[in-house]
Amino acid sequence: MEKATRLNKFIAECGVCSRREADRLIETGKVTVNGVLASAGLQVTDSDRIIVNGKPVQRKNEKVVLAYYKPVGVTCTEKDKHAQVTVKDVLDYPVRVTYAGRLDKESEGLLLMTNDGDLINALMRGSNGHEKEYLVRVNKEIPKDFKGRMENGIYIADLDTTTRKCKVDIIDPYTFKIVLTQGLNRQIRRMCESLGLRVLGLKRIRIANIEIGKLRVGTYRKITGEELKELYNCL
Repeated sequence: MEKATRLNKFIAECGVCSRREADRLIETGKVTVNGVLASAGLQVTDSDRIIVNGKPVQRKNEKVVLAYYKPVGVTCTEKDKHAQVTVKDVLDYPVRVTYAGRLDKESEGLLLMTNDGDLINALMRGSNGHEKEYLVRVNKEIPKDFKGRMENGIYIADLDTTTRKCKVDIIDPYTFKIVLTQGLNRQIRRMCESLGLRVLGLKRIRIANIEIGKLRVGTYRKITGEELKELYNCL
């Protein structure tokens, strides 16, 4: 007998999206199973015909994880009709993969792309506390108290929240590195704005143990072996 899997988990394992997004798709009537509109909590198997947004999906046996250097101007979305260029438009890979954690349009750097729904979930859960490192350039000279204030947490008024403690290293008067363990929307830009600075350039250079290294803009490499094993172990 085939093992049954909860529908949202099945969709995530096919690399379509996260479980949370799968739940939203199910709730809005975008998923059918064997020709019938799906309901939350439904159990499915590999023998079922599952359609998401009009396209059939099936579980992939091989789990693929890519390190991709996202260029500035590319949007992390698969469904925004107003986005001029999306990751799906520029990343050509034979297996369907999606991003595990966003990077805003104006930013560049490391994206992890995968068809492993569990990995996507783990990377997008802020409670897991995995590190993400960024190189940031600002429009004004960095003040002397900047490092201490950033590291101790910044209150962001429009989100009504204080950021977690983080690590900051000053590189030069206009550039710093920052290591975060959370992923609030446009967090670094908001933190800097709260201290009177505007971000001119933002590049993500590391997620957990995966570094951008010598990747060129718009290129990717497949993560394998001990590097892949370490990634799963640290999540």
